Amino acid sequence: MFGRFMPREVKFFDLFNAHTKEIVRGADALVAVMAALNQSQAAAAAHAETLDTIEGRADKIVDETMAMLHATFITPLDRDEIHQLIKHLDDVLDTMQDAAGTVTTYDIRRATPEAIRFADIIRASCQVVAKAVGMLHNMNNGPAILEACKEISKLESDADVVLRDAMSKLFREEPDVRELIKLKAIYELLETVTDCCKQVATILEAIILENS
Repeated sequence: MFGRFMPREVKFFDLFNAHTKEIVRGADALVAVMAALNQSQAAAAAHAETLDTIEGRADKIVDETMAMLHATFITPLDRDEIHQLIKHLDDVLDTMQDAAGTVTTYDIRRATPEAIRFADIIRASCQVVAKAVGMLHNMNNGPAILEACKEISKLESDADVVLRDAMSKLFREEPDVRELIKLKAIYELLETVTDCCKQVATILEAIILENS
Protein backbone atom coordinates (compact mmCIF):
# COMPACT_ATOMS: atom_id res chain seq x y z
CA MET A 1 0.00 0.00 0.00
CA PHE A 2 2.78 2.38 0.98
CA GLY A 3 4.54 1.67 -2.33
CA ARG A 4 1.72 3.30 -4.28
CA PHE A 5 2.66 6.68 -2.85
CA MET A 6 6.40 6.30 -3.43
CA PRO A 7 7.84 8.22 -6.40
CA ARG A 8 8.53 6.04 -9.42
CA GLU A 9 11.53 6.46 -11.70
CA VAL A 10 10.00 7.19 -15.09
CA LYS A 11 13.29 7.76 -16.88
CA PHE A 12 13.09 4.12 -17.96
CA PHE A 13 10.68 5.17 -20.72
CA ASP A 14 13.16 7.79 -21.93
CA LEU A 15 15.83 5.12 -22.10
CA PHE A 16 13.57 2.73 -23.99
CA ASN A 17 12.77 5.48 -26.48
CA ALA A 18 16.43 6.42 -26.85
CA HIS A 19 17.24 2.80 -27.63
CA THR A 20 14.49 2.43 -30.22
CA LYS A 21 15.76 5.57 -31.96
CA GLU A 22 19.10 3.83 -32.31
CA ILE A 23 17.31 0.73 -33.60
CA VAL A 24 15.65 2.76 -36.35
CA ARG A 25 18.99 4.38 -37.22
CA GLY A 26 20.51 0.92 -37.34
CA ALA A 27 17.80 -0.30 -39.70
CA ASP A 28 18.43 2.70 -41.95
CA ALA A 29 22.13 1.81 -41.97
CA LEU A 30 21.33 -1.81 -42.83
CA VAL A 31 19.19 -0.69 -45.76
CA ALA A 32 22.09 1.52 -46.85
CA VAL A 33 24.50 -1.44 -46.65
CA MET A 34 22.31 -3.44 -49.02
CA ALA A 35 21.79 -0.51 -51.39
CA ALA A 36 25.54 0.22 -51.52
CA LEU A 37 26.58 -3.37 -52.19
CA ASN A 38 25.61 -3.16 -55.84
CA GLN A 39 27.66 0.03 -56.23
CA SER A 40 30.73 -0.13 -53.99
CA GLN A 41 31.95 -2.59 -51.37
CA ALA A 42 33.80 0.25 -49.66
CA ALA A 43 30.56 2.21 -49.31
CA ALA A 44 28.79 -0.87 -47.94
CA ALA A 45 31.59 -1.36 -45.40
CA ALA A 46 31.31 2.29 -44.35
CA HIS A 47 27.58 1.86 -43.65
CA ALA A 48 28.35 -1.31 -41.68
CA GLU A 49 30.80 0.70 -39.58
CA THR A 50 28.07 3.26 -38.99
CA LEU A 51 25.90 0.46 -37.68
CA ASP A 52 28.73 -0.59 -35.34
CA THR A 53 28.82 2.95 -33.94
CA ILE A 54 25.04 2.94 -33.47
CA GLU A 55 25.20 -0.39 -31.68
CA GLY A 56 27.89 0.97 -29.37
CA ARG A 57 25.65 3.89 -28.38
CA ALA A 58 22.77 1.50 -27.77
CA ASP A 59 24.93 -0.67 -25.51
CA LYS A 60 25.56 2.37 -23.30
CA ILE A 61 21.79 2.87 -23.04
CA VAL A 62 21.40 -0.76 -21.98
CA ASP A 63 24.10 -0.32 -19.35
CA GLU A 64 22.41 2.82 -18.03
CA THR A 65 19.05 1.05 -17.91
CA MET A 66 20.44 -1.88 -15.95
CA ALA A 67 22.28 0.42 -13.53
CA MET A 68 19.08 2.36 -12.92
CA LEU A 69 17.11 -0.85 -12.47
CA HIS A 70 19.46 -1.95 -9.69
CA ALA A 71 19.36 1.48 -8.05
CA THR A 72 15.61 2.18 -8.24
CA PHE A 73 13.28 1.07 -5.45
CA ILE A 74 9.94 1.69 -7.17
CA THR A 75 9.85 1.01 -10.92
CA PRO A 76 7.05 1.95 -13.35
CA LEU A 77 6.90 -1.62 -14.67
CA ASP A 78 7.74 -4.99 -13.20
CA ARG A 79 11.52 -5.29 -12.84
CA ASP A 80 11.68 -8.40 -14.99
CA GLU A 81 9.59 -6.70 -17.69
CA ILE A 82 12.07 -3.83 -17.82
CA HIS A 83 14.99 -6.24 -18.01
CA GLN A 84 13.40 -8.38 -20.72
CA LEU A 85 12.32 -5.39 -22.80
CA ILE A 86 15.72 -3.69 -22.90
CA LYS A 87 17.44 -7.05 -23.49
CA HIS A 88 15.28 -7.92 -26.48
CA LEU A 89 15.46 -4.40 -27.88
CA ASP A 90 19.22 -4.81 -27.82
CA ASP A 91 18.92 -8.21 -29.53
CA VAL A 92 17.29 -6.45 -32.51
CA LEU A 93 20.25 -4.13 -32.99
CA ASP A 94 22.87 -6.79 -32.21
CA THR A 95 21.44 -9.07 -34.90
CA MET A 96 21.34 -6.26 -37.45
CA GLN A 97 24.98 -5.58 -36.65
CA ASP A 98 25.77 -9.29 -37.11
CA ALA A 99 24.03 -9.31 -40.48
CA ALA A 100 25.87 -6.23 -41.75
CA GLY A 101 29.18 -7.52 -40.41
CA THR A 102 28.66 -10.89 -42.07
CA VAL A 103 28.03 -9.17 -45.40
CA THR A 104 31.47 -7.54 -45.24
CA THR A 105 33.25 -10.52 -43.64
CA TYR A 106 31.95 -12.90 -46.31
CA ASP A 107 32.93 -10.43 -49.02
CA ILE A 108 29.42 -10.35 -50.46
CA ARG A 109 29.64 -8.42 -53.73
CA ARG A 110 25.98 -8.06 -54.63
CA ALA A 111 22.70 -7.52 -52.88
CA THR A 112 20.02 -9.87 -54.12
CA PRO A 113 16.43 -8.64 -54.45
CA GLU A 114 15.60 -10.91 -51.51
CA ALA A 115 18.25 -9.31 -49.27
CA ILE A 116 16.97 -5.86 -50.17
CA ARG A 117 13.42 -6.98 -49.41
CA PHE A 118 14.53 -8.30 -46.02
CA ALA A 119 16.16 -4.96 -45.21
CA ASP A 120 12.98 -3.09 -46.11
CA ILE A 121 10.87 -5.37 -43.89
CA ILE A 122 13.37 -4.95 -41.05
CA ARG A 123 13.22 -1.17 -41.31
CA ALA A 124 9.41 -1.23 -41.27
CA SER A 125 9.44 -3.57 -38.25
CA CYS A 126 11.88 -1.36 -36.36
CA GLN A 127 9.78 1.72 -37.06
CA VAL A 128 6.70 0.01 -35.62
CA VAL A 129 8.70 -1.20 -32.60
CA ALA A 130 9.76 2.40 -31.95
CA LYS A 131 6.17 3.60 -32.29
CA ALA A 132 4.86 0.95 -29.88
CA VAL A 133 7.58 1.54 -27.27
CA GLY A 134 6.99 5.28 -27.56
CA MET A 135 3.43 4.80 -26.32
CA LEU A 136 4.36 2.59 -23.37
CA HIS A 137 4.53 5.42 -20.82
CA ASN A 138 0.73 5.58 -20.76
CA MET A 139 -1.28 2.38 -20.30
CA ASN A 140 -4.26 4.10 -21.89
CA ASN A 141 -2.34 3.50 -25.11
CA GLY A 142 -2.74 -0.24 -24.58
CA PRO A 143 -5.07 -0.90 -27.55
CA ALA A 144 -2.83 1.08 -29.92
CA ILE A 145 0.24 -0.78 -28.67
CA LEU A 146 -1.48 -4.13 -29.20
CA GLU A 147 -2.36 -3.08 -32.77
CA ALA A 148 1.28 -2.19 -33.37
CA CYS A 149 2.28 -5.61 -32.03
CA LYS A 150 -0.02 -7.25 -34.58
CA GLU A 151 1.67 -5.24 -37.31
CA ILE A 152 5.09 -6.40 -36.11
CA SER A 153 3.88 -10.01 -36.16
CA LYS A 154 2.58 -9.59 -39.70
CA LEU A 155 5.92 -8.19 -40.86
CA GLU A 156 7.68 -11.15 -39.25
CA SER A 157 5.34 -13.48 -41.18
CA ASP A 158 6.19 -11.58 -44.37
CA ALA A 159 9.88 -12.17 -43.65
CA ASP A 160 9.20 -15.89 -43.19
CA VAL A 161 7.70 -15.98 -46.68
CA VAL A 162 10.67 -14.10 -48.13
CA LEU A 163 13.05 -16.55 -46.43
CA ARG A 164 11.21 -19.58 -47.77
CA ASP A 165 11.14 -18.19 -51.30
CA ALA A 166 14.75 -17.00 -51.11
CA MET A 167 16.00 -20.40 -49.98
CA SER A 168 14.03 -22.16 -52.68
CA LYS A 169 15.46 -19.88 -55.36
CA LEU A 170 18.96 -20.16 -53.93
CA PHE A 171 19.06 -23.95 -54.02
CA ARG A 172 17.51 -24.04 -57.47
CA GLU A 173 19.56 -21.38 -59.19
CA GLU A 174 22.89 -20.72 -57.41
CA PRO A 175 25.64 -22.87 -59.00
CA ASP A 176 28.47 -21.65 -56.75
CA VAL A 177 28.38 -23.63 -53.50
CA ARG A 178 30.42 -21.03 -51.60
CA GLU A 179 28.08 -18.26 -52.69
CA LEU A 180 25.11 -20.39 -51.72
CA ILE A 181 26.50 -20.91 -48.21
CA LYS A 182 27.23 -17.20 -47.82
CA LEU A 183 23.80 -16.04 -48.97
CA LYS A 184 22.03 -18.69 -46.89
CA ALA A 185 23.77 -17.36 -43.76
CA ILE A 186 22.87 -13.76 -44.64
CA TYR A 187 19.23 -14.59 -45.31
CA GLU A 188 18.90 -16.45 -42.01
CA LEU A 189 20.44 -13.59 -40.04
CA LEU A 190 18.18 -11.04 -41.72
CA GLU A 191 15.10 -13.11 -40.96
CA THR A 192 16.25 -13.46 -37.35
CA VAL A 193 16.10 -9.68 -36.95
CA THR A 194 12.34 -9.82 -37.57
CA ASP A 195 12.08 -12.66 -35.05
CA CYS A 196 13.75 -10.37 -32.51
CA CYS A 197 11.24 -7.62 -33.31
CA LYS A 198 8.42 -10.09 -32.78
CA GLN A 199 9.90 -11.04 -29.41
CA VAL A 200 9.78 -7.37 -28.42
CA ALA A 201 6.13 -7.34 -29.47
CA THR A 202 5.45 -10.40 -27.31
CA ILE A 203 6.95 -8.63 -24.29
CA LEU A 204 4.95 -5.48 -24.98
CA GLU A 205 1.76 -7.52 -25.18
CA ALA A 206 2.55 -9.14 -21.84
CA ILE A 207 3.21 -5.74 -20.25
CA ILE A 208 -0.09 -4.35 -21.51
CA LEU A 209 -2.07 -7.37 -20.35
CA GLU A 210 -0.32 -7.35 -16.96
CA ASN A 211 -0.95 -3.63 -16.38
CA SER A 212 -4.43 -3.27 -17.85
